[in-house]
Amino acid sequence: MNHQAQSQYAPAAGVPLIKSPSLRVPRPVEMPPDIHPLPDSVTAYFVYPFTLEPHVLTVEASRRSTLAAHAARREAYLKAREDEKERRKREALRRIAPGFEPKATPLVPTKRFSGVPGHPLSSDGIASPAGDNGGHQRTKSVMEDLVDQLAAMDSK
Repeated sequence: MNHQAQSQYAPAAGVPLIKSPSLRVPRPVEMPPDIHPLPDSVTAYFVYPFTLEPHVLTVEASRRSTLAAHAARREAYLKAREDEKERRKREALRRIAPGFEPKATPLVPTKRFSGVPGHPLSSDGIASPAGDNGGHQRTKSVMEDLVDQLAAMDSK
């Protein structure tokens, strides 16, 4: 294998290498004579001044409370923005279909009054829709009265 490596680089062996004049070898590093050597034990350097502890704890507590306040304000802002978007969407839908609520059940038409002759009447001849407890009542028109009389004649 060594023979193959030699034959592979054999053509490049005769190519002369030119040293660039812009490159130079750096000077060797010299240590200053007054450098302080490391001691045998470095445990004396690992003393923690516990006098800083209360200051660090108060700064950390205020930082956390500030972050929590900012997070709460951000969440409130995002929720308000989302609610505003929903409100605008509902208003746009209500402009198209009044009374429409997307999250509610579908709208179902309800009868307020029926002109059918078989409709229950109160004692004074006024139609009383089911579910109306003596509130606003509508009197029968002349045409409805005529239709009721003709229906009564047909049934005899």
